[in-house]
Amino acid sequence: MLTTLKTAYSDTRAADLAWELGREPVPALAVLDLDLAGAGLQLRLLGASHQVILEERGEVCSETVACMPGSSTPLPLGVSKRLGAWEYEFAARVETLTRNSFAGRAQELLALVADHPNGLAGTFPGSPNAFTAMLAQRDENHVRWRTWHAYPQEGRLVVTRTRIRVRMPAAREIQPAAREIQPCG
Repeated sequence: MLTTLKTAYSDTRAADLAWELGREPVPALAVLDLDLAGAGLQLRLLGASHQVILEERGEVCSETVACMPGSSTPLPLGVSKRLGAWEYEFAARVETLTRNSFAGRAQELLALVADHPNGLAGTFPGSPNAFTAMLAQRDENHVRWRTWHAYPQEGRLVVTRTRIRVRMPAAREIQPAAREIQPCG
């Protein structure tokens, strides 16, 4: 889904982004609710930032990448954490592109996300290359999402990737109960 965000593009920078787990939902400019094989996933555009809320089997995980005043947690290159029964992995990188390369990459990403049933992208009025885009999927025991935060004034694209895996029960927990063997007779 592609939408035009009903807000002016603020003069933020890629370096202003911060990362946080567990933040309560913040007001969003656009929301996409998904059911990924039993996992409820909410993609939330917050302007030049995002929030994802995952709920599965009664557990909730909230990831926020945004310009958060007073935040002391800058955008990390990578994080790997255990969250209850889940294993959470996050990675981020910043791509610096020329003006022409940036415009081409922006339009390519927007086309990819706009036509995807699990995609949400928002552009800013008057600046088609200023956008935030998100794409989610589920396979087996993993829920994954990727995001792109565009800063055309800097020629920078912040790319994040997140994967959450539900830990499988220990082998002793999934073995069937022993049956008593009856003698043949």
